[in-house]
Amino acid sequence: MTQDELKALVGRAALEHVVPGQLVGVGTGSTVNHFIDALAGIKDRFPGAVSSSAASTERLRRHGIPVFEAGEVQRLPVYIDGADEIDHRGFMVKGGGAALTREKIVADLAQRFVCIADESKLVDRLGRYPLPVEVIAMAVSQVARRFAALGGSATVRADVITDNGHTLLDVRGLDIADPLAMEAEINQWPGVVTVGIFARHRASVCLLGTALGVRTLVF
Repeated sequence: MTQDELKALVGRAALEHVVPGQLVGVGTGSTVNHFIDALAGIKDRFPGAVSSSAASTERLRRHGIPVFEAGEVQRLPVYIDGADEIDHRGFMVKGGGAALTREKIVADLAQRFVCIADESKLVDRLGRYPLPVEVIAMAVSQVARRFAALGGSATVRADVITDNGHTLLDVRGLDIADPLAMEAEINQWPGVVTVGIFARHRASVCLLGTALGVRTLVF
């Protein structure tokens, strides 16, 4: 199976985690696009979605699925999103689609985080994929120097401004041995909006697309 076929496979499998009669949290990215397309087939079973990006909102609305603002919602039963990396504890690196801040906001509303990914995203240790970090523009150089002190090399993602109007850094060369500690540390740096380590908001379940079908990991 191609990588795109694996993404479509887990996108369809995620429908089983949508709670009938309840709003669903929807993430961002190519795998989630497959989930949104599959979601259109059961849109009569739930009232709508809370979206983590302008791109996902547009796709949901094209399918006739109502989109609610996060501020209108107190709790979601489930948030379904992809990952750039996920380890065997459910810790993730996210932000390849530049929506990491809003993804964390919607994930924080949810009782369960269901990660959908193809098998190439499963790693023993986070850090192979460049770590996305959303940063206020005036702090870019300052934050990049902090990463250099940790052994990382931060570069501005060219021609990308987040939905929040900020710059995105991609940091290479980091060894993320303790995701919880690193997430907490980086999030305290002045100018950082959000770091793309999802440790506090780790996955509850991962639906992993493999050549043999969907493999379910529970954390």
